[in-house]
Amino acid sequence: MNKVYADATSALFDLHDGATLLASGFGLCGNPENLIAAVRAKGTRDLTIISNNCGTTQDGLGVLLQARQVRRMVASYVGENKEFERQYLSGELEVELNPQGTLAERLRAGGAGIPAFYTPTGYGTLVAEGKDVREFHGRMCVLETALRGDFALIKAWKGDRWGNLVFRKTARNFAPMMAAAGKVTIAEVEELVEVGELDPDLVHTPGVYVQRIFQGSGYRKPIEQRTTRPRPS
Repeated sequence: MNKVYADATSALFDLHDGATLLASGFGLCGNPENLIAAVRAKGTRDLTIISNNCGTTQDGLGVLLQARQVRRMVASYVGENKEFERQYLSGELEVELNPQGTLAERLRAGGAGIPAFYTPTGYGTLVAEGKDVREFHGRMCVLETALRGDFALIKAWKGDRWGNLVFRKTARNFAPMMAAAGKVTIAEVEELVEVGELDPDLVHTPGVYVQRIFQGSGYRKPIEQRTTRPRPS
């Protein structure tokens, strides 16, 4: 049961135009940098990308926007990316905005096989337009459908050859739920270890959710906005 691929390019051998991608990351934290670069190099187009945000103008998923490879974006945050704003306002990019917790739950539901759920979040706003609304225990709730993807592209700290994954702190963000919601989950890891080296009690995503894994390289880990203060004299 060796799921190891040589690199991102070989792991994406069947990526096709029009695919729906789930991409981990919060801002630029936890981005699958190698996989994003491979998608860019492959030139796949008309993509639907589901992610918390679309990186920045020059980094993360933003490079796919720059290359006009994205047709539709499902996200909860659009800041830090001027090209995202420009394409949306000019009608070049379809955008579906979600409250952040709703986005997370839609992904979790997709991985759990739950087709839809009701949530009070978004009731009375544009988010609820055209959706079924019902009252539960005195609160009005909006029907939200689950999200799944053809491919889930995720980044982990450590992983073994069977696909068991460990994430580091906040870099975990959306990755575990995306791994479960992807038809084909591809994980890039900073450290690829042998089976048995990971403490089972510390595994965040079991290998049953991961179909392909590879050792990543050349991580830049950019920061959206570096804020510093003067050192004491």
